[in-house]
Amino acid sequence: MPLGVRIFLVYFLFVGLAGWFVLSTVMDEIRPGVRQSTEETLVDTANLLAEILRDEVKAGSLGQSRLPALLKAYGQRQPQAQIWGVEKSAVNHRIYVTDAQGIVLLDSSGAALGQDYSRWNDVYLTLQGQYGARSTREDPADEDSSVMYVAAPIKDGEQIIGVVSVAKPNKSLQPYIERSQRRLGWLGAGLIVLGLLIGGVLSWWLSGSLRKLTRYAQAVSQGQRAELPALRGGELTQLATAVQKMRTELEGKDYVERYVHTLTHELKSPLAAIRGAAELLEGEMPAEQRQRFVANIASEGARLQQLIERLLNLALVEQRQGLEERVPVLLHELVEELRQSQAARIEAAGLQVENLIDTGLSVSGERFLLRQALANLLDNALDFTPPGGLLRFSAEVKGDAVQLSLFNQGEAIPDYALPRLSERFYSLPRPSSGRKSTGLGLNFVQEVAGLHGGSLQVGNVPGGVQALLRLALS
Repeated sequence: MPLGVRIFLVYFLFVGLAGWFVLSTVMDEIRPGVRQSTEETLVDTANLLAEILRDEVKAGSLGQSRLPALLKAYGQRQPQAQIWGVEKSAVNHRIYVTDAQGIVLLDSSGAALGQDYSRWNDVYLTLQGQYGARSTREDPADEDSSVMYVAAPIKDGEQIIGVVSVAKPNKSLQPYIERSQRRLGWLGAGLIVLGLLIGGVLSWWLSGSLRKLTRYAQAVSQGQRAELPALRGGELTQLATAVQKMRTELEGKDYVERYVHTLTHELKSPLAAIRGAAELLEGEMPAEQRQRFVANIASEGARLQQLIERLLNLALVEQRQGLEERVPVLLHELVEELRQSQAARIEAAGLQVENLIDTGLSVSGERFLLRQALANLLDNALDFTPPGGLLRFSAEVKGDAVQLSLFNQGEAIPDYALPRLSERFYSLPRPSSGRKSTGLGLNFVQEVAGLHGGSLQVGNVPGGVQALLRLALS
């Protein structure tokens, strides 16, 4: 299972359980919270009515006062109030008054007038001088039918002369409880989903960063050119930098060792030729023969210089992980510049070099490296083109890339050599001299193409050989 998925599952489990626990706890607290708030209001109402009713209860004139008619009218009121999205269309309070013995003197519902309520907790406790309240079901089988009763004493001085109770059905509170639970449920679910979304994004970002770093490490282990991925985050950036530093140090050691072996091997042949010629020159010989050996020494010295220069250029390119700059480079102008630099060699061999590249066509890259790459291609093509032959530069746009083509007349490349043309130090004998080159030119071109995100392909075509260099369009 990928690390990102495991991180998300752990996060999902934690957020889900924590969210469910908090939401469940808050949901369970809504109902008692609403009822406690309602009870507090009933306490205030009962105490207010106790003060209002005191004189009538003391005088024994409660039944002859206007209060029964007022309570009846109160019970018939229709407030049509919109309370936080809930419509209240009827009043729900029931009010009854008892004397000091618990006998009901007044009942807004008219149902309990004259009954003995002295055993009900609200009346009983209040007559005892305590806080009197009770919750009683109207239907014993229905828990939602409970009614909350809160009483207050009616006093004459310090003497309790009666009790007034205010009742409110808990069913009337249910719409507010359900609305609060519904809103809280949506809000809680939204927060949980948001938390999971954030966790998913975080897991995706973390696993994506680790995947980039893994791909980079795999590319490095396979010897591929790879750029250090841009990562955000302190520890990830430090890890990427450490991997890059380790790669540089390990590659540097391996690279130096490989190049020392390569250079030693390649220098043996020209140095042996120079040494042999020098030893022969120490003795007496005809002037013509001496001149030939001197020419051999000069030729091998030039070969050594060319080998060292190309090795240095190739080493420079191989060690780079990216371009130092990306600028538009006009291909027609670059080819013309190279053709002028090789004008003497072209004229001496009677070659025809055509530049069919559109003057406005450009590629994106580093001009110095592109010039060196094209110079190597041209130099290689000149070596294999017979006197009076044709070389042709052309280019066409394919998608988001430019495919530059260099055709030269000449013999076809042997099939066995085609897969090895860009291999380092592999070279075919030149038709004019029979000697091989350093075998670094096409390898250098391939490295430059890779730096530019392109590729090199060399193959046989009717009438000669064609090199295709694919580069990014400017």
